[in-house]
Amino acid sequence: MKGTNSGIKFKWSRCGKGILAGLLLAGAIQLPASADSGIGPHVRVAMYLDLGSTYKSTIPAVTIKGDAAWGAGPQSGTENWVQFAPGQSARFSVDGYKVKALESSDWKTVAAVIKKLQGTTDKPVAFAQNSSGGTIYRVYTGPYANAAEAGKAVDRVAGSISSWIKGQKPSVHGNFYVSAGSYRSKVEADTVLDTLSAQGTEASAVMTGPQQYSVWVGGASNEAELGTIQGQLAQVFPQIPWAPAVQTGTSILIHNDVTLNLDTPSPVEHYELSGNEALLVRDNDDNSLLQLVERSARKYRGDFEISRYSGQLALVNEVSLEQYLYSVVGAEVSSSWPQESLKAQAVAARSYALYNAALNKFKIAGLVDTTLSQVYNGAEKEANSIIQAVDSTSGEVMMADGRIVEGIFSSNSGGVTADSTEAWGSYNPVYSSVLSKEDEVVQASLKSWYHVLLSNGATGYVREDNTASLGSTTAAGLQKLTVTTTSVMVRPLPMIQSDVDPVAKLNPGDQAIVLDKVDESSAYAWIRGPFSSAELLKSLKGKTTTEAPSPILNLEITQRGPSGRVTQIKANGQILDVKYPDAFRSALNGLPSTLFDIAATGRYTVQSAGGTTSSGTAASGTPLLTSSGVKSWDGGNMVVMDGNGTARVIDQTNEFLFVGKGYGHGIGMSQWGAKGMADAGYDYQQILQHYYQNVTIVKE
Repeated sequence: MKGTNSGIKFKWSRCGKGILAGLLLAGAIQLPASADSGIGPHVRVAMYLDLGSTYKSTIPAVTIKGDAAWGAGPQSGTENWVQFAPGQSARFSVDGYKVKALESSDWKTVAAVIKKLQGTTDKPVAFAQNSSGGTIYRVYTGPYANAAEAGKAVDRVAGSISSWIKGQKPSVHGNFYVSAGSYRSKVEADTVLDTLSAQGTEASAVMTGPQQYSVWVGGASNEAELGTIQGQLAQVFPQIPWAPAVQTGTSILIHNDVTLNLDTPSPVEHYELSGNEALLVRDNDDNSLLQLVERSARKYRGDFEISRYSGQLALVNEVSLEQYLYSVVGAEVSSSWPQESLKAQAVAARSYALYNAALNKFKIAGLVDTTLSQVYNGAEKEANSIIQAVDSTSGEVMMADGRIVEGIFSSNSGGVTADSTEAWGSYNPVYSSVLSKEDEVVQASLKSWYHVLLSNGATGYVREDNTASLGSTTAAGLQKLTVTTTSVMVRPLPMIQSDVDPVAKLNPGDQAIVLDKVDESSAYAWIRGPFSSAELLKSLKGKTTTEAPSPILNLEITQRGPSGRVTQIKANGQILDVKYPDAFRSALNGLPSTLFDIAATGRYTVQSAGGTTSSGTAASGTPLLTSSGVKSWDGGNMVVMDGNGTARVIDQTNEFLFVGKGYGHGIGMSQWGAKGMADAGYDYQQILQHYYQNVTIVKE
C-alpha cells in the first residue's frame, strides 16, 4: 500500500465527481453535522454504490425513518421541500432506466410478482395509482445503467414472471417526460393527476421547488418516443399545456409505494429524484437518529446523501470522524475488552479512515461500511467503554515519514503477523512481520477436540468434555474412548456447525479410536476441508491468470514468506498464479488465512532409515503390516502413524485438508493480540508500536 500526502483537508465537497443527482437526508447528531462547521473532520461512508469490480452494492430504493421530525431540501436553499413526522417512513430512489414488469389491478398477482422478483437480480419496486376503475398497481425493476442494459433485462424479467403476466410484455421505462404545467400547491397538481389517472394515463405529481409542483407523463426511452407521447396527450387532453419536462434542475417524482408489505397494500410515500446536477441536503438540529430499514433497520448519525452514480442509486453517510469511530470500534472488537486494546483499535481505525478518506477511494466516498474498509453499523454498537476509548484518544493518528499510516489490522495473526509482501506483494516497512504470541488468548475459553476413527471406518471430531477414556488402547497404542451422554455429535471439523450434518452420533458404550487431539477451530487455529479436486477447481475459477489443471492430483506449497505464510502453490506442478498472495484465501474455498499446511487425504510420505523420503498413494493392494501379519489393503480408511505416534487417516478420495492459524490477511495489528497485550499490562501506544514499525502517535 502506498502512503498518502500529509496535508489532509477535512472539508468535504457534497458534490462528488460523477454525481448526476443527489438527495441528502440529515439526522441530528450530538456534534454539528455540517462538513463546513469546522468542528473536526468528517468522513463519507458509501453504503450503496456501484463501482463495478471495485465495489458493488445496489438497491432500487431505500427506506428511512426518523426518531424525531425530519425533512429534506436542496443544498442551495434552507427551506425543506418535504417534511416527515416522528416515526414516519419514506422511501427514496433515483430516476433512470427501468423495466416496467407488470401493470394490474389484482393485488394477489402483484404481490406474487414482487416476491418472485425479489429473489432475482432484477429487484422490484411497486407503485399504486388510483383510476376510475379502482387502484392500478405497476411493478418496475431497476434502475439500470443505460437503455441497453434495461433492454437486456426485459427478457430476464419476462422469464421470471411468465406465470403472471398473461399477455403483457415487460418494456423499457426511461426518464423522458412530458409536463402538464406548473402549480402552486400539491392540491392543484393532484387535481390534474386525478383527471389523467381516470383515463388510465400513467402520471406522477412532481416537486420542482418549494411549494412548486407539476404533473409528468411519460417514462419514454428517448426524445423521439417522447414526441409521440406528447402528440397523443395533446389530442386527448387539449386543455393542458403539454411541454417536455425540464430536468436540468432538481425535481422529485412523488409515488405511493406498496413494495414493503405483501400481505395487504400499505402505501408509503416514495420520492424519486430526477435532475442532472441537483443535490438535496437536510439540515437538522435535533438530537435524533435516522433509521435505514434496508441496513437491518440500524440507526445512524450524520447525513444521508442519495445520488445517482453509474445509473444506480448511491447512498453515502457523511458523519463526524469521532462518531464514526464510536460505531467502528464497537463493531470491530468487543466493548468488554480492556480499555488499552480499545484505545489501540480507535487510533488504528482513525488512521485508516483518514488515510482512505483523503484518497477518496470509492469516488464519492472514502470508505464503505463493510470489511472492505471497516465494519460500520451506525449507532447500534455504541457503548460507554468504546466512547471513552475514542474520546480519550481524540484526534490521535499514527504517522511515519510525515504521512498518516493506513492503520491496517486483522482479527488474529495466528502467532505472527504477516509481512506486507505476503499479502499484496508490495513492501512497506511499517508492516514488517513480528511475533504475536498473545493471539492465543482467543483459545482460553475453548475446549479441545478429539479426532476419532469410528467402527464403521468414518472419521470426525468429538469435543473432549463429552468423552471418557476406556483405559485401553489399540495394538498400535492408540487410545480408545466412549462418550458420556446420548447422541453426542461427531462433527466433520473441530467446531460446532449448526448448518452442517454430523458424521455420526455416539452413545455411551460406543467406542472410537483417538487419532489426535486438536484445538477447537477458531480465529487462532483452524481446520478446513477436506476439499475435492472439483470443489477446488470451482473455487479457483476466474481467480488465476492461467486455468488450473484438472483434475488436481497434487497440491503443494512451494514458497512461503517471512512469517511462514503461503506465497506460492503448485497444482500438479503448475503454479497457481493468483493476483496477489492473500488471494489464496478466496481462491481455495474461503480459507481464514494463508498461514496453513496442506494434507492430501490420499497420500502419505515414508522416510527410510537413510533419511530419504518417498510418497505413497492410497490404493487397493497396498501392503499393510498388521498384528496378524502383512495384508493387502482393500479400500476404506487406512491409518498411518509417524515416529512420534501421531496418526492420520489415508483414503482413496485424494481430497485436500487445510490446517492453519490466524484469521484475516495478518497485516498490521492483530486485534486478538492487542487484547492479549492489554491483558498483560501494555498500554495502547506500546501495542501500536509493536505492530506498526517506526511510527509515531500524534494528535492532529
